[in-house]
Amino acid sequence: MEIQNVGVIGAGQMGNGIAHVFAQSGHNVLIHDVSEEAMANALKIIEANLDRMVSRERITEAEKAEALGRITTTGDISEVGKTDLIIEAATEKEDIKHAIFKSLAPHLGENTILTSNTSSISITRLAAATDRPERFMGFHFMNPVPIMQLVELIRGIATSEETYQLLAGVVDKLGKTSASAEDFPAFIVNRILMPMINEAIYTLYEGVGSVQSIDTCLKLGANHPMGPLELADFIGLDTCLAIMNVLHDGLADTKYRPCPLLVKYVEAGWLGRKSNRGFYDYRGETPVPTR
Repeated sequence: MEIQNVGVIGAGQMGNGIAHVFAQSGHNVLIHDVSEEAMANALKIIEANLDRMVSRERITEAEKAEALGRITTTGDISEVGKTDLIIEAATEKEDIKHAIFKSLAPHLGENTILTSNTSSISITRLAAATDRPERFMGFHFMNPVPIMQLVELIRGIATSEETYQLLAGVVDKLGKTSASAEDFPAFIVNRILMPMINEAIYTLYEGVGSVQSIDTCLKLGANHPMGPLELADFIGLDTCLAIMNVLHDGLADTKYRPCPLLVKYVEAGWLGRKSNRGFYDYRGETPVPTR
């Protein structure tokens, strides 16, 4: 089976990045979102990112135009069902993901492959609620998608070897590197990354260090490109909390308990960069620590 037409459900930060890399690698991409505004914004972001690549002479104007020409949008989810490969990139809430796959079910082609870009939720559980668990897999891109080289491939208990090998080939065509992860809560990257971020928040919560000192220590002391609190804001504090809850619920170990300060920030609507406030305030010219 050749993957040529790709459906991306969710036009947010991850969805538009996934659409970008597939279009740039020669695939036809159909973006679906419940919000027309989100889809229009996604196209603007993709074009701006391609413009940046042109300015850096990584692609030509003609290649940019070709990539943009391969992307269309639709508010009708039934249209997405006609594609060869569907990548669900909606918010990290299991009930929403189940609702999406349920609404897709009557419209799917016989050989359509379903995937989820979930960063933590059980692939086996998501797949079991569909009519094709053998053609369902976790397809976890890293953020920002056009820059990050890794894609985690997560097999559910029923995922066929054919599906796995086909998607590994797709990752190769995108010019990225795949890594195989077992279907346990948060897989590999977030199983390691999120507890580190959560511990950094505990370090702030307990007064061991300020936002600035914690981020400086990890950037200069561990050679991280971003401090853990800066990174949490970039990811989205609501997403960080959702993943920590999946780890805590799925592994039943107190070491994964979300820091109360993380919970408080999310309850306040301080979700990081996307809401202009998190561990930093982004409303001015320069981000300023909020604690």
